[in-house]
Amino acid sequence: MSRVTVFGAGSWGTTLGLVLHDNAHNVVFWEYDREQVAAVARDRENRKFLPGISIPDDVAITNEFAGSATGSAAVVFAVPSHTVREVARSARGEIPGDALVVNVSKGIENETLARMSEILSEELGRPGARGIASLVGPSHAEEVSRHLPTTVVAAALDQEVAVAVRDLFMTEYLRVYTNTDLVGVELAVSLKNVIAIAAGICDGLGYGDNTKGALLTRGLAEITRLGVALGGRPETFAGLSGMGDLITTCISKHSRNRHVGEEIARGKTLAQILDEMVMVAEGVKTTRSAVELAKRHSVEMPITEKMGEVLFEDKDPKEAIRELMVREPKPETIGGQR
Repeated sequence: MSRVTVFGAGSWGTTLGLVLHDNAHNVVFWEYDREQVAAVARDRENRKFLPGISIPDDVAITNEFAGSATGSAAVVFAVPSHTVREVARSARGEIPGDALVVNVSKGIENETLARMSEILSEELGRPGARGIASLVGPSHAEEVSRHLPTTVVAAALDQEVAVAVRDLFMTEYLRVYTNTDLVGVELAVSLKNVIAIAAGICDGLGYGDNTKGALLTRGLAEITRLGVALGGRPETFAGLSGMGDLITTCISKHSRNRHVGEEIARGKTLAQILDEMVMVAEGVKTTRSAVELAKRHSVEMPITEKMGEVLFEDKDPKEAIRELMVREPKPETIGGQR
């Protein structure tokens, strides 16, 4: 048994903590919200984010950084992507130098356009992403917490690190593959959230299976284009972090990003939607970063561009879809500028 600290007790952080507990690890949660800490400690259930799932009495939860990661063999960053830098900076002095660092957040920082492993590498003083991995893939907390069969990928630049993370989390209900394309994996799982917003818009407008099939296919094409331009491997985008996560997020009733798009199509403003949500839809902030990255690297991403206009420039969703449909006819390609 080893000690593992999970920073963030939302739905996914809680679920992964329970996976670790199932694997006989000593789990400690750190959560910034004092009221949430008190409620979970009292009820032994995360009723706000993961209702109906019991949390064993020997799982600790704290609001204090001090001592939270002392002696931990691994730390898991399960906070929203826009808070990863702040939490990493605050927790740096508490994390053992030889501990595995596992990111499970999906996003691209707006100000720096940095991926999550790049932020952790910088803030934790681990050049070259030493000991850092991302554990991601098509995995909703609502299903994993109920032990429904799920597969994810542990990505790290160092295969040994990826294997160590795999061994930490692998169970009979959570199968973990490894991948050394950290760049491609992190970009794939982040950018698919933008396409999921578009999928929600299609659902909210009452469009059908034809539309959704086209959206996912062409969405994957532009995700792949940008990912390869930034150093990812093409085959990564056909895997769990690419196609797998894209399909799941675009069709699932659990998808927060799809929900945002659906509500926009029904006439709500972005501010209204986000105000009503309990959990964070990472795709909203990631859309800003994706649009900027596409511009900087001269990569054509028409769906992402239109999502930026819908979210931040009040473009009518129907008009955005119409403009995508009447673009200049082109041959179908995946890797080229189409």
